[in-house]
Order: sequence, then structure tokens, then C-alpha cells
Amino acid sequence: MIDTTVAVVGGGPLGLAAARALGVIGLDCVVVDAREPEAAAADPRVLALSHGSRQILEWIGAWKGLDANPIRAIHISQRGRFGRTRLSADELGLPALGHVCRAGDIVAALRDAPGGGVSLMHGSRVEGTRCEGDAVVLALDDGRSLRARLAVFAEGGIAEQEGAILRDYGQHALVATASVDRPHGGLAWERFTPEGPVALLPMGEDYSVVWVVGDDEARRIRALEDDALRDELQVRFGGRLRFESVRIHASFPLALRLRRTPAGNRRVWLGNSAQTLHPVAGQGFNLALRDAWELAEFVRREPQDPGAASLLLRHARSRRMDRLATTAFTDALIRIFCARGAGIAAGRGGALLALDLLDPMRGFLARRMIFGARAWP
Repeated sequence: MIDTTVAVVGGGPLGLAAARALGVIGLDCVVVDAREPEAAAADPRVLALSHGSRQILEWIGAWKGLDANPIRAIHISQRGRFGRTRLSADELGLPALGHVCRAGDIVAALRDAPGGGVSLMHGSRVEGTRCEGDAVVLALDDGRSLRARLAVFAEGGIAEQEGAILRDYGQHALVATASVDRPHGGLAWERFTPEGPVALLPMGEDYSVVWVVGDDEARRIRALEDDALRDELQVRFGGRLRFESVRIHASFPLALRLRRTPAGNRRVWLGNSAQTLHPVAGQGFNLALRDAWELAEFVRREPQDPGAASLLLRHARSRRMDRLATTAFTDALIRIFCARGAGIAAGRGGALLALDLLDPMRGFLARRMIFGARAWP
């Protein structure tokens, strides 16, 4: 039996960030990761970190040295219709609205962050959990057991009995890399089309692309040759940029799912194990980091028992507004901007135009995307 104060399941960016946040306040943490170290550090996924998430990573000592591509402005518009708005870091007095990073680079930065208290167990899977008095015991697939005062689940999805699919979007997200005909200058794009949004995030000299299409369209598009794929994205995105090459890396189905109870019995669920959101506006990982940061804050104030039922209940209640508001925000964007009809499209254009003309509204939207429902911190 291995004893620790906190067991974190998942050695990706979220799991390591949660462990580091708890380690900073003096707790011993063991991170259980099914992958080997090389696989975790080579994770090619691209994450958009808000400025609020940057502050969290700075606090836990993982920002310095991270290869991060700044987002200095975001252009939001709908293809083929009037109305657009632009969110700018300068307007908010920030160095950047956010940053784009490889997941593997975040993992490496978190592993190398200063401070002790965090141990890694690679190549092990959790097969089950049970409560024993004031502890939770995790059974590993290699026959060992891990006993902790609190278990934090930071990977995986939500089983049917643990949550409800609130909406099946009937869409897939295609994750790609695209080169364009001019330097991006730190400008990101959120381009809404009737089929779904197309997001372009500055990454190196290219763009990381999240391209949302219908389920059947996803299969067709993935089978296209290089030139046809580039032309397809050009048609979907419109003429505001000229694409030179496009390469798809992965695709995944999109649904909205929430775990009914994100904490209890000395366990807490974060990230996709607590809620799965649509990728529009890049809110999922940033919400999860806020969940992890506030969990560490609750434990810092009451360090006697990090898995106490009263502490986990207060944490869940505290996070409820941000969790539900972020879920509703992303869902509403998809429902509004994917709805068809000339009148609806004109209304969307009018809303974007009003947003562009009214500084307080534009500032509220930017702060909401950066800091969450409470515009934290």
C-alpha cells in the first residue's frame, strides 16, 4: 500500500497543474498516469490558455520557459454576412488575451516546475476506488494500491450512469495545422459558418485550426487529398485569409455532457471527467484550471483534511456558477450561430455590430472569456 495525501489520476496538463497547485500549499501528491513519460511530453494537442490560466500557471511556477504563442487580438465574424467584432489585448491593458501552447510543452513545464511534494507513477491505470474510513483507496492494474485523503480525477470522460448528455451536437471537430499567405501577427480568428465554427489559433508561423463540421461531412473531408482539403477549408472560412496548406491531425465527436455530482466520497472530478463542452471559444481547459486552482485555495484555508465532505461540498457550490455559466455560454454560441435563416443571420450580424460599437459590452465578453463567470481574478 502506497500512502499519500492526494492522489491525482491523469498526468496530462490538467492533472499535473492540479498536483502542482496542491503541492505549492504543502500537500504530498502522487500523480497516476497510464502513459509513459515520453508519450505524455509528446502530446501534440494544442490548447488555448486564457490570460487567467497564464496567471494560474505563473502562481504554480510553470509559466517561465513555456513555449507560448500570444493571442494579441481575436477577430469574430460570420461567413458571408455583415457584422464582426474584434477583441484586443491592448484595449484591456493586457499583454495578451491568451496564449497557444502544445499540451506536451505544458506537461514538460509542469514537471520541471520548482518545488517538491509531487511524485509521478507512469504506466499505471486505476481500475477502481473504494472508501476506507477517512481515506480513499485506488486499485491499480499492476496489483498495487494507493491510499489518499483525497482523489482528484483529471482525465477521462463521463460514464452514462455518472452524467447526462444534455446535447448531442451532431458535429465533429477536425484538428488541423494550416499555413497562410501572410504573418498572423498574433491574430486569432473565430469564424462562424452554418455548418459550425472555424477557429484559427496562432501557433509558430502557422495556425492551429479547430474546424467544426457535421458528422457525415467530417468523414468526407478527412478523405480529401491535400489540395482539395485546402480548397474545402478556403470555401468554409471565406476570403479573409488565403490558405496555402492544411493538414488534419485528429477528429472527435462533440456533445455537451455534465457529471451530476462533481465531488463526493473523498473524490473530485475536473476537466472532461466533470464536464465536456463544445470547443467554441476555447473554454473547456480554462474552466478546468479554474476548478483546480479554487480547489487548492479551499484546501489551503482548511488543510486539516483535504477530502472532508464539507470542504468538497463548498468547493462544488463555489464552482457551480462558473461551471454552469460557461457551459451555457458555449452552448448558446453554437445554438445561435449555427441556426439557419436569413432573419436569424441578420440578427447575429446586428449583435456583432453592436458588440463592436459598444466598448462595455465588448469588454464584458473579453473578460468573460478570459476569467470565467466571475471575471476572476
